[in-house]
Amino acid sequence: MNLLARILLFSSLAIVSFIGSAQDDSHQEESGQTEVGHEVAEEEHHGEGPAGWSVLPFAILLLMIATGPLFYEHFWHKNYPKVAVGLTAFIVVYYLFFLHNQHSPVHALAEYVQFIALLTGLYVASGGIMIIVDKDASPLTNIIILALGAVIANVIGTTGASMLLIRPFIRLNRNRIKAYHIIFFIFIVSNIGGSLTPIGDPPLFLGFLKGIPFLWTMQHNVVPWGFAIVVLLGVFYVFDRSNKSDYSFGEDTTVPTGRVGIRGTRNFVWLAVVVGAVFLDPNVFDWVPGIEYEGQTFSYLREIIMLAAAYLSYKLADQQALLGNDFNFEPIREVAFIFIGIFGTMMPALELVSNFAQSPVGVEMISANSLYWGTGLLSGFLDNAPTYVNFLTASMAASGGDVNSLSDVQAFAADEYTNSAIYLKAISIAAVFFGAMTYIGNGPNFMVKSIAEQVGIKMPSFFGYIIRFSVPFLIPLFIIVWLIFFYWA
Repeated sequence: MNLLARILLFSSLAIVSFIGSAQDDSHQEESGQTEVGHEVAEEEHHGEGPAGWSVLPFAILLLMIATGPLFYEHFWHKNYPKVAVGLTAFIVVYYLFFLHNQHSPVHALAEYVQFIALLTGLYVASGGIMIIVDKDASPLTNIIILALGAVIANVIGTTGASMLLIRPFIRLNRNRIKAYHIIFFIFIVSNIGGSLTPIGDPPLFLGFLKGIPFLWTMQHNVVPWGFAIVVLLGVFYVFDRSNKSDYSFGEDTTVPTGRVGIRGTRNFVWLAVVVGAVFLDPNVFDWVPGIEYEGQTFSYLREIIMLAAAYLSYKLADQQALLGNDFNFEPIREVAFIFIGIFGTMMPALELVSNFAQSPVGVEMISANSLYWGTGLLSGFLDNAPTYVNFLTASMAASGGDVNSLSDVQAFAADEYTNSAIYLKAISIAAVFFGAMTYIGNGPNFMVKSIAEQVGIKMPSFFGYIIRFSVPFLIPLFIIVWLIFFYWA
């Protein structure tokens, strides 16, 4: 019971520690805690931390994402861009003119541009690739597609794999499609599948940029990855075998030919360009140009290449492939606006979480168990990439390492600090796995949902997704993964 209490406390205090009446005093204490891993440069930008109430716009946005499509659908679909931009503008004004903090908004903007450039490039390039699977929609065929998606997610990222396979997956099951098909696709292909390489998911790529060896995740995460994928495929198989429905989007009675084909293969070149551009980081390669800002270097060449690849892949795409995929820009437009709101309004939440995780209380509670649940629960609602970095920073500080030292990060990954390898494993697994908990836990989730709704599939609401699928299927799986690979280990 003591262990459970520590885990829950570590996870919850990271969110609610700022609610207490001693808010101002805690910020003053945290500003002087360079010995637990704060960067001096960072401290200069945060003379005064955000107030507790500043997380309200983020909470409001999450609440509207959850309730809008249910209770005020017309207003939401018409005005969600204004809501997202308006709430972000409020937080940015608060940071710029009240906290006098320009660093955080600039950093959030840079992260958003990187995020949306990658998603746009992968979405548009894959939209011109039409995979034709003219087979019976048997549970076995579906499992093969989901398993294939889990593997290739580590080569072209969870976003690339999701965008490449979601349309053929929907077409294959057009006569019997249900929400669980899309939900398990999100679980397996859009999230957990990308646990093996830095390309797979953004948190792991940030770890790679910090100095974690490229093959580290493959070596340490492959068994939990395989276990989780097999369990989810097994549960999906039970669901799919019991699916006797025969409803469709049209009167399709043609007999499958068994043919598998691809149209628009030229777009694989553009897909490769987008994935290859991911590595063009000025912080890794000195010859890559970047924008210097207050001691940090932000990439722009990478984003230009990704957006250019998106434009050219669309202009030069096979029109029949685009038509066969029912390609349009609404899903990426929706993701772009929703995540403007998320990246902007989550700044105070991330800063408060970071302050707590790196405080003496947070550092004292560091263990593989608390890191797994703390990183995981927050990654389901906050962007999992900065959450990963915050908890990596805290765990290294607790061990006496510096996340900004390449040699320290490499030593941490090599288990040269006490328990450091299992700490890193807990953070890595949790950041990727728990992204499947909500529609906003990972970028592809919302995009897959939007594509499914575009073709008429009725998807569960934000809370419906969590209550009907995440809680009964993911939470038990995550508990088993924790017990086997961390608690008993």
